[in-house]
Amino acid sequence: MLIDHRTYTVRVGTLRKQLALYEKHGLASQKRHFGEPLAWLVSETGDVNTYVHIWVYEDAADRTKKRTALFKDPEWLAYIEMNAEAGYLIKQESKLMSPAPFAPVRR
Repeated sequence: MLIDHRTYTVRVGTLRKQLALYEKHGLASQKRHFGEPLAWLVSETGDVNTYVHIWVYEDAADRTKKRTALFKDPEWLAYIEMNAEAGYLIKQESKLMSPAPFAPVRR
């Protein structure tokens, strides 16, 4: 199992706009290719201009296959363009992780 933990940082005052843009134009296509995320979280403390989503893959090959398909999806590509035009995102960090043997993550 491979966990993709993604943290996004947005400009101050744009978190709601970013979430609305993603929910309306990006989420459906991403779920179509990746399935349901393990988690989709918004910061309550610390850097409150961040959100996290966590996706689960069988392995690196599964991740590559699904991401390749996603980046051929016209709906996703349109979202990526809208996202760039909106300019809300400042930073994106992706951590690929494996669960510890005793972790309760089951997919």
